[in-house]
Amino acid sequence: MANLVTARDTWLQPERFAATPGATLEFGLTSADGFNGPETAIQPERVGVVRGRLAGETITFAAPMPGEKTLRFSATLPRPGVAVFGVELKPRVLELAPDKIERYFREIHADDALRAVWAAGPEPRTWRESCGKNAKAFVRVGEPPADDRAWAQPLGLRLEIVPERDPTALRVGDELPVRVWKGGAPFAGFTLAFVAAGEAREHVVVTDDAGRARAKLDWPGAWLLHGTDLRRATAAALEWESDFTALVVDAR
Repeated sequence: MANLVTARDTWLQPERFAATPGATLEFGLTSADGFNGPETAIQPERVGVVRGRLAGETITFAAPMPGEKTLRFSATLPRPGVAVFGVELKPRVLELAPDKIERYFREIHADDALRAVWAAGPEPRTWRESCGKNAKAFVRVGEPPADDRAWAQPLGLRLEIVPERDPTALRVGDELPVRVWKGGAPFAGFTLAFVAAGEAREHVVVTDDAGRARAKLDWPGAWLLHGTDLRRATAAALEWESDFTALVVDAR
């Protein structure tokens, strides 16, 4: 079993955030302990769902190619518009030693209710978690049509962050409003963190009753929006289930 704290964040990042129509672009799927660059490539067999859309029409990825630090996908972008790509990883069971629990809770910004559930468990307490992961990224292809709002539609991942303004037209200092969807419905009370590449400081927000939240992108470059839905497991062989979600955008 793997250590749950190591390489907790998983994200999908394009080689660049803007492309010309007809270009073929590569995306890297990686895990790392913090948004400081790729560390660990995702294994191809863990990939469950891959989806792509450009200007409202479906586009496809080529078969993924394993790399040293990233699992590499590529797609050809045939027309102008905003392209969105999403990957859903199959859940896997991970174990965590009791002395690592508090660090994990801090990393996912766990609330008092979750901590109380753990503290109230009978001894000896064990932590077996079925963990699923979801990752998205956007690319601006040429000059998108004025009526292209396909970026505002969910891809249908298990747990998904959907922007409520064009994610490819962000500037430093802009606020990015988003809506979180779980199982096809808005997800209220979900803790979401915004962090710039290479930075430790996070903007932590909680979605409202409609699943909405926002934060200011006050640093140039790539930003990771991420959060973990951790809950008690329904399966007898597990204590916990979780879904992690991530979205990468760029503030120019």
